[in-house]
Amino acid sequence: MTYAADVLVIGGGIIGLSCGFYLSKRGKRVFVLDSGGFADGASGACDDMILFQSKKPGINLALTFESLELYKSLLTELDDDLGFANMGGMVLIENQQELEIMEEFVAQQRSYGLDVEVIDKRAMLKKQPFLSDHIIASTYSKMDSQVDPFSVMRGFERKGGSYGMKVFRRNGVVGIDRIGTGDYQVVTEDGSIYQAPIVVNAAGTWAGQIGEMVGATIPIKPKRGQIIVTERIPQIGDTNLWSAKYLVTKLRSDVVVDLNEDERSMGLSMAITRSSGDTYLIGSTREFVGFDKNTTIAGIRAIIKQTLTYLPKLRDVNFIRAMAGLRPSTPDGRMLLGEHAGIEGFFTAAGHEGDGIALAPITGKLLASMVCRDPVDHRLDELSPNRFANP
Repeated sequence: MTYAADVLVIGGGIIGLSCGFYLSKRGKRVFVLDSGGFADGASGACDDMILFQSKKPGINLALTFESLELYKSLLTELDDDLGFANMGGMVLIENQQELEIMEEFVAQQRSYGLDVEVIDKRAMLKKQPFLSDHIIASTYSKMDSQVDPFSVMRGFERKGGSYGMKVFRRNGVVGIDRIGTGDYQVVTEDGSIYQAPIVVNAAGTWAGQIGEMVGATIPIKPKRGQIIVTERIPQIGDTNLWSAKYLVTKLRSDVVVDLNEDERSMGLSMAITRSSGDTYLIGSTREFVGFDKNTTIAGIRAIIKQTLTYLPKLRDVNFIRAMAGLRPSTPDGRMLLGEHAGIEGFFTAAGHEGDGIALAPITGKLLASMVCRDPVDHRLDELSPNRFANP
């Protein structure tokens, strides 16, 4: 049986649903095709942050500002609180070298309009009184916010459905052909055929495999992120927390941070966020292990050990589950967003790695604008998938 639509979106995670929602809002008849169940992929095994402080001045930071404003408007539009919270965030600094690097980085971010500052130990402990004594300072930004990814996805699906969007799950794509009319025919595991002039590849970590079906080069690799979830506990401190180690290694490849060989191979870096359910999400690892999304004892132990060096108070807190997701990473750390040259009507919106939650609304809105042939936004040229067309 053949099902006809204006746009087929492949991938039903938060990016695919955002694309589907904004396209259907623009009047397009949209089908979203997904190989798994609701939130089976990375969108259901991640933290919940709209994090500004991890981003260098440039397109990713600019789009995060726009995405935050969209999230605020979605609270009304989707008629849901989306688990939105604005606790702010602190990046913890452990030595003088980290302090100097972070002071320079914060100055760059401030010049770009981000409300962020470096605060001394006294001010830091006022916001987070249970931190380990070895932490010498931190950054602080009141702009870092968070949402519940599950609520956002349900909201996109529910509201998109009211515009006519349909979501088909547990039926993976096995082939894509171009027929004489110029339309794409997408074949799924059960033999169904979906036909449309436009295909949006929002398959996350699997975007490369979908691209191969039409001859598109999409160099996305899976990066496993393990996270543990605590039991419900009273709030510890006023903000969410990250260690500076990860940022320092991103900013200065010549600097060697204090990690043992196992921690380094896991890409371990501390992140603690308080969920809307009064639990804490604590992570995480960044591992290149292919498409293996199992949690590991070694990974969980490393996360716990590292967390206690920052917050010894958590020693008596139980964690109730662990999860791992495959973050879609790109060679240059930027997502792919746009139409593939020479493959008319085939778009990709993928490769967000750890920024999928933060950038979901703006990704969907911009993708819909591209599909609807609005005036070109040249800021987005650097995100074009064609930057990888001739490696």
